[in-house]
Amino acid sequence: MLIRVEIPIDAPGIDALLRRSFKGDGEADLVKDLREDGLLTLGVVATDDEGQVVGYAAFSPVAVEGEELQWVGLAPLAVDEAYRGQGLAKQLVYEGLDSLNEFGYAAVVTLGEPELYSRFGFVPAAQYGLRCAWPDTEAYFLIHPLADDALTGVSGLVEYHEHFNREF
Repeated sequence: MLIRVEIPIDAPGIDALLRRSFKGDGEADLVKDLREDGLLTLGVVATDDEGQVVGYAAFSPVAVEGEELQWVGLAPLAVDEAYRGQGLAKQLVYEGLDSLNEFGYAAVVTLGEPELYSRFGFVPAAQYGLRCAWPDTEAYFLIHPLADDALTGVSGLVEYHEHFNREF
């Protein structure tokens, strides 16, 4: 198993993984559109011994109350069914967090299962006065600060790119 930053040749494998992992084509189309528009801050892949993509984590820019603060959103995160339960999602997320930290990003937000993401160091964003645009998501909207001062004086609406507003 190799975990690394995605390269252009990975795109078809990422697309296939996302179409297998999620109901419908929403996540695959989202990543394709983000990539085409230059909005993928970071993509991390896991490949098997044959070089096939079996895991993926995407990170793209978000704003807080319209201000760019060097924050990104983690979405989607996918692991091929045959590789689930082996800690691969954790490895993908940690590799992404480490890389983003090295590049000076301040925080990562995600909308996901608190039980899963709390294992990666994410905490409820609401405790910092942060929310996302989608209703009834407070318990699922989470944050992982990378910089010590990332949350100082920051609160309000965290805005994802309009590509995230499509139906999934």
